[in-house]
Amino acid sequence: MDERSRRGRIADAFQRAGMSVAEARIRYFALGGSLSELEIDAYLRGSADLPPLESDLLAEAAREASGQGAAQEVGPSVGRGLPHGQEQELIRQLGAAGSVLLDAATAERERLRSLAGVHLLDTPPEERFDRITRRAAERFGCEVATLALIVDDRQFIKSAVGKANQDLERTRALCDATIRSAGPLVLPDTVQDQRFRSQPFVAGEPHIRFYAGYPLRGPGGWLVGTLCVMSTSPRRFPQQDLEDLESLAHQMQHEVYPGWRAWNLF
Repeated sequence: MDERSRRGRIADAFQRAGMSVAEARIRYFALGGSLSELEIDAYLRGSADLPPLESDLLAEAAREASGQGAAQEVGPSVGRGLPHGQEQELIRQLGAAGSVLLDAATAERERLRSLAGVHLLDTPPEERFDRITRRAAERFGCEVATLALIVDDRQFIKSAVGKANQDLERTRALCDATIRSAGPLVLPDTVQDQRFRSQPFVAGEPHIRFYAGYPLRGPGGWLVGTLCVMSTSPRRFPQQDLEDLESLAHQMQHEVYPGWRAWNLF
């Protein structure tokens, strides 16, 4: 199916479900999308294109909408008029899309619930993860590649190539910055970035100079960890490198939480 036909089917699915662009964007965001309502509207009208991943996420949102219809309406009015407990439960069911309706502490509890739901914390290495971290290290020629899961106070390394600090304090982990950014984080030269130049593993051993990380999601679309590569040498990271990192992250996502359907095509 060409992109024009696919775009039309996505728009038709939302229309049949009686969903506005704003409502479609909430469903898309819950799956991990990051684009604005205006960008989605432009895509559906045929006046703009989307990156492949974002198009896939929107297609998955449309597929879900076509099966559930308008009865699942969500938006700023979610929970209005309901008892507080029911309102909070409805917001929780929105997953990451409902994070804007939660205070920081509640959102973090939901994120940790999602992390627990992947059943990987404090488990031994597994080849299904290790083969992807090896590919990442080889593809980018980096001394270190990891699958890191971010707990409330630490970073758990599920898979690693090279030396990686297990149970590193969360505030000292570059991968924590990746999940907070909600998208790929690329630092071609850490010492040139004022946000990270004083970070202990940049200013001190092992003197990390390059970092690239891609976030991974658990149940509800919450960000639970990253696939990342690191090196003691700075380097350029052109668009093709970013696309290759995204491809490896897609593979890792399927291993971390196959139930997250970001790459089911419409």
